[in-house]
Amino acid sequence: MAEYETIHEPARETPVMRRCDVLVVGGGPAGCAAASSSAAVGADTVLVERYGHLGGMSTGGFVIWIDRMTDWDGNQVISGYARDLIDLVPKDAILGPPDDLWGSRDSRVVDYWQERHNAYQGTVTWSPTIDPEMLKIAYMELALERGVKLILHAWGVEAVREGNEMRGVIFESKSGRQAILADVVVDATGDGDIFALAKAPVEMDAFDPSKDPDGADFVIPATIHDRMNISCRWGGVDMERYREFKRNQADDHRAIMSRGTKMGVPDRPHMMPRDDMTLFMAPKFSGYSPLNVEDLTTVEIEGRRRMMVMLDFYRKNVPGFERAWVMDTSPQIGTRHSRRLKGAKRMVSEEWKAGKIQEDEVGVSPSPNRRFPNVSLPLGCLIPESLDNMLAAGRNLSSDPASHSFMREIPQCWLMGQAAGVAAAVAVGNGVSVRNVGVAEVRDLLSKQGVYLNAG
Repeated sequence: MAEYETIHEPARETPVMRRCDVLVVGGGPAGCAAASSSAAVGADTVLVERYGHLGGMSTGGFVIWIDRMTDWDGNQVISGYARDLIDLVPKDAILGPPDDLWGSRDSRVVDYWQERHNAYQGTVTWSPTIDPEMLKIAYMELALERGVKLILHAWGVEAVREGNEMRGVIFESKSGRQAILADVVVDATGDGDIFALAKAPVEMDAFDPSKDPDGADFVIPATIHDRMNISCRWGGVDMERYREFKRNQADDHRAIMSRGTKMGVPDRPHMMPRDDMTLFMAPKFSGYSPLNVEDLTTVEIEGRRRMMVMLDFYRKNVPGFERAWVMDTSPQIGTRHSRRLKGAKRMVSEEWKAGKIQEDEVGVSPSPNRRFPNVSLPLGCLIPESLDNMLAAGRNLSSDPASHSFMREIPQCWLMGQAAGVAAAVAVGNGVSVRNVGVAEVRDLLSKQGVYLNAG
């Protein structure tokens, strides 16, 4: 860790702007699901987000291809909040197959939807691509409809901890430094910012300790999904012409793409609900930490430079892209992994590969491969080892790297967020700590909210 000069700051009084039952920090997929689901149970819920919109990676990060919500038989196992949210999005803002095709293995149907990123391992899946602006509005309206108090443009900078209990969070904003106190705090920041500030144990992989501001020790596994990126949307394209070229002149297409890869342009266009637009979830960079401000800055700068190289290459070489122009770049940097909670339980691949159903199951995820059964989500992987009155939801869950590789996806974040929000509300309602909450009651309420659960 680099040595820095220090500045002594005088002690100060921080005003408490609000007290609530449940405070959710981070308005990404997990945070929105947690806040909306908590409020639906009747808890006084506040959701704080650092940007001016909701949705996190699924909107501001342009991860607008929403990965699989169906299992290998076509059942929508990630439902509940996910279904409620997507139902609010206009149909012309969604690209995806109708539900009667989910699970189909008809080769013609698979070929059609695979080109549109809705078929995987020979199976049609529910993996829609959704216009990010319409999804932002859906997140906002669903939260407000359920009674969530929204606070945007505020950044959590300090945990309020008394002994072994979380009491709230201090935020910085244009209104200055203010605190929100709560009975339960849900860390949905993605990077585990709040539980790290509270000094809860964390697990991290793949980064150089010298770059981390906390100076943590890391275990570097053989593989870890550490890539970061900005994404971009282009207008002025003709995706139907591009698809015809790819299908009918496959050898020429491969040759052009191979030449692009050698020039540092390995990225491929992603179809959107409109044929005159495309998405690149790229360019991607490895070896940088999302917890280091200089690395974040480098990825923003180099990402835009490489995007312009991509644009020039596609205009000059790829049919359908002659008149392409950059519509926008993602306002949030794409991040796949940073801190993970050390929880009361740890989701591990050996268990879900064997089909173990957790006794504290609060959700079910599709497995990443047809060889394996559906994955049972335990509540314990969202609860810190020892810190009370706190939950984590989203890609900062307690897990091994193999489990994290798919549990970090948008639908799984909806799943974990909904579970965390309901568990938090039940804990507050019964006057117990989250780790002592009655799982049967949580499961009953989740089931009433449309969550798919194994019989238990």
